[in-house]
Amino acid sequence: MAKAKVAVFISGSGTNMAALLYASRAADCPYEIALVLSNDPAAKGLALARAEGVATFALPHKGIPRAQHDALMEEQVLAAGAQVIALAGYMRILSGEFVARWEGRMVNIHPSLLPLYKGLHTHERAIAAGDSHGGCTVHLVTPELDDGPILGQTRVAILPGDTPDTLAARVLIAEHQLYSRCLAALVLARA
Repeated sequence: MAKAKVAVFISGSGTNMAALLYASRAADCPYEIALVLSNDPAAKGLALARAEGVATFALPHKGIPRAQHDALMEEQVLAAGAQVIALAGYMRILSGEFVARWEGRMVNIHPSLLPLYKGLHTHERAIAAGDSHGGCTVHLVTPELDDGPILGQTRVAILPGDTPDTLAARVLIAEHQLYSRCLAALVLARA
C-alpha cells in the first residue's frame, strides 16, 4: 500500500513535525511527510525538515490577506500531492474557505484536554483552575478555533509545584506520541 502524503504546517521549532516525521519512517506507518510549510521563514523546524530530506516552503504572512496567504500555501500542498494536512504548532488562524476545502482531512494538536482551555496559555489556565490533569488533544480542524471532532487525548498529571513550563514539557512528550497515532488512524480510516 502506498503511503498517504501529508503536509505539515509549522511556525516554530517543529518538534511535533519531527515526531510525525520519525514515526512515518516505521515500515507499518501509513503516511509520509511530503512537505513542511511555515508562515515564518526563520522557523527552526524548516531547517530540521530540510536536513531530513523533506521539501519545505515558507511564506511570511505579513501584508498578505489571510485568504490569499492560505491559497498560496495550499498551492504548494497540492503540488506536493498531499492528501492530509497536519497543523503542528502553526500559530495562524486559517480562513474558513481553506478549512472547508480540507474538511475531514486537516488535523491539529492542542495542548489541553479540549473542550477545556481553547486558545493560548493552556497550562497556566489548567494550573490556576486547580485541575488534577492537563494534557493534549488531536482533533479535526473546523472553522471554530480549537474545535472539531476529537480523534484522541492524553491526560498528563499536574504535579505539586508545577509551573506552566514544567507541565508543558511533560505534555509535549504526550503530544509527540499521540499525534502520530491519531494521524495514522485517520489516514487508515480514509483508505
